[in-house]
Amino acid sequence: MASPRKSLRVLFGCVGRRVELLQAFRRAADRLRIDLTLHGSDITMLAPAMHHVDKRHILPRLSDPSYIAKLLNVARRNRIDMIIPTIDFELDLLSQSRETFAQFGCRVVVSSPAVIDICSDKVLTFNALKKNKIDTPATWTFDEIMQRKRHRFPYHMKPRAGSAGKGNYRIEIADELRVLGRRVENPILQEFVDGVEHTMDVYTGFDGVPRCAVPRKRLEVRTGEVSKAIVVKDRRVMDVGLAVARALGECCGVVTVQCMITKRGRIRVIEMNPRFGGGVPLAIHAGADFPRWLMAEHLGRRVKIGESFRDGLTMLRYDQSVMGRFGDG
Repeated sequence: MASPRKSLRVLFGCVGRRVELLQAFRRAADRLRIDLTLHGSDITMLAPAMHHVDKRHILPRLSDPSYIAKLLNVARRNRIDMIIPTIDFELDLLSQSRETFAQFGCRVVVSSPAVIDICSDKVLTFNALKKNKIDTPATWTFDEIMQRKRHRFPYHMKPRAGSAGKGNYRIEIADELRVLGRRVENPILQEFVDGVEHTMDVYTGFDGVPRCAVPRKRLEVRTGEVSKAIVVKDRRVMDVGLAVARALGECCGVVTVQCMITKRGRIRVIEMNPRFGGGVPLAIHAGADFPRWLMAEHLGRRVKIGESFRDGLTMLRYDQSVMGRFGDG
C-alpha cells in the first residue's frame, strides 16, 4: 500500500520572472509524491511568475518598514512551510528574521547574516576570498584608487553593493574614472580580468556543506541575466565553487559563484550570491535537481546528492507572454 502523499506549501518572495524555477519545483514534487502548493509574492500582478503560482500575495516594496510584518502575516495565515528568496535585496531582511519565521514552523531558505554581509559587499567579498586563498581580482575602494599617482588601466568599476550587473563599467582612462566614479553609487575598482565568465550553482542544503557544484559557461547575457549558457563539467572549476561555499561556512540552499577563466586557465572568482541564480534551470535540467533535494531534506527524507549531471547541455532562452486583465497599468 502506497504511503500517503505529504503536503508542502512553498512561498517564493519577489517572484518576478522565475517561471522556470517554479516549474522545476512542480516537477520535483511530482517525483517525490508531494502535494505542492506554490505561493508567490511581489509588488504587482504584472510580475509574470505571479500567474504561475497557486496563490498570489501582493506585498509592499522591500524598503517599506512593514514588509517583514506583512510577509509574516502571509506565512502564518497560509501555513507556509518554506520561503525561498529570489533577489539579492531580499536576503538580508529574511536572514535577520529567519528565527522569527521558524517559531511557527516556517523555514526560510537563506544563509546566515554573516554570509549575506560578505556577499553583498564587494570589499568584504575580496577580503574573505583572499583570506581563504581563493584567487580573486585585486579590489580597491574609489578613494584608494584616486590617491594613486599612477594607474594600471583597465579597471573594472562596479557598485560596492551592486546587483545584476548594473553600474558596471570598464575604465580605460583617468577621465572615465573621474566621471563614472561620480555616476556609480559607492563604486569600487577591480583589476580587470580578461576571460570567459562561468557561473556555478553550488548546493549546500540546510547544513551548509557543499555537495554539488554545476559550472555553466555564459554564452550570452541580457539585462544582467544569462540568456544562453552551456554546462561545462570541469573538475577544477567545480572544486573552486565548493571551496568558496566551504569558506563562507554558513550557507543554506543554493549559492551562486561567478568566476572568470583566463586564456591560461586561471580561475578567478568575481562574485558570490547566496541564492538561486537566474540561470539555475540549466543546472536543474542537467540533473542537479536542487528543488527535489531541498524538499526531500526538508521532509526528513534520505536523498542521494551527487555530481552525475550532464556535461554539454545548452540553454537557449526566449520570450513568452502572459495575456490577461491583471488590474495594473
